[in-house]
Amino acid sequence: MSALPIKFYFAYTSPFTYLAMSPAYELEELYRVTLRFVPYGVNIRQVYGGEVEARDERNRRKLRYLYLDARRLAAERGLIIRPPKKIFSARYAFYGGMCAGDQGLFRAYSDRVFERFWKRELEVEDPAAVAAILSEIGADTSKFHSYIADEPAEAKPRLKACFAEAEQDQVFGVPTFVIERERFWGYDRIDWVKRKLDELGLRRR
Repeated sequence: MSALPIKFYFAYTSPFTYLAMSPAYELEELYRVTLRFVPYGVNIRQVYGGEVEARDERNRRKLRYLYLDARRLAAERGLIIRPPKKIFSARYAFYGGMCAGDQGLFRAYSDRVFERFWKRELEVEDPAAVAAILSEIGADTSKFHSYIADEPAEAKPRLKACFAEAEQDQVFGVPTFVIERERFWGYDRIDWVKRKLDELGLRRR
């Protein structure tokens, strides 16, 4: 039986995506599946009441609690999550992920981006910092530099195509798994993902 493709919508600036990455990778070890990582950006300003300093107290409390949960879950796994002090654009990191993925280096790249961003060790909006990670993993950076030099030519259309695909799949947040058009949103839905794959008879013997 051929491997079943699974879409995994993700964002480097999502702490719960960071927590979901290792369990997602493990799915390919446990089941006859192939993960396809699709970048997706959530409008944080719209969801949580604008810029950090403009949020009302309710949204501040909500975000503080979400990050508390994320840090609790991270501590159980030996990971570090330090809440960001502003809203970051992840598009350069997404471009880097596309370039790394095209060269079969998505995991090596993404692991470094997630870890360093959430330790506040990576300036994710600095193309030079992203290019340095690509170089570190042995990737050719020429396509990334061409993306940055002329975003409207290829980079933005490619990213917008991913967002359009997310709209077709009715995705509204990350991380989201899509298996045969069925959505599973959130780090804590991984057990349901496994049940779905077990129902499909895809567990490796």
